[in-house]
Amino acid sequence: MNITLRAGERLYINGAVIRVDRKATIELLNDVTFLLENHVMQAAQATTPLRQIYFAIQVMLMDPGTAAAAAALSRRLMESAQKAFDNPLILAGLNTIAGQIERGRNFEALKALRALFPLEEREMYPNGKPVETSVAA
Repeated sequence: MNITLRAGERLYINGAVIRVDRKATIELLNDVTFLLENHVMQAAQATTPLRQIYFAIQVMLMDPGTAAAAAALSRRLMESAQKAFDNPLILAGLNTIAGQIERGRNFEALKALRALFPLEEREMYPNGKPVETSVAA
């Protein structure tokens, strides 16, 4: 698998953070756990049930030392989300994602979760997402 990175972009491989100083193409010759920088979610962005599951799975990829605890957390979050949603597309997606996690296909699980984010947003905010305002002190 070939991955092309722009200058300054990061790639997370087996818990290591790699940053390139110029455009580079990296060829992965064996099966590795990786995450592209543009797929990384910050903790503050994990504000919905599916985004919290995403964040837990992301931790499994980025920090293999905590993968077991993050996997247990992702299972608990999946169970809660399956009870919270009644949308059949979200529920089917969650079942698929649970299987991907069980098979260690975490990157595919993240991709499937990203595809569910718009559905979740429509479920949680049927009249449109509320606008966040800041109050000056």
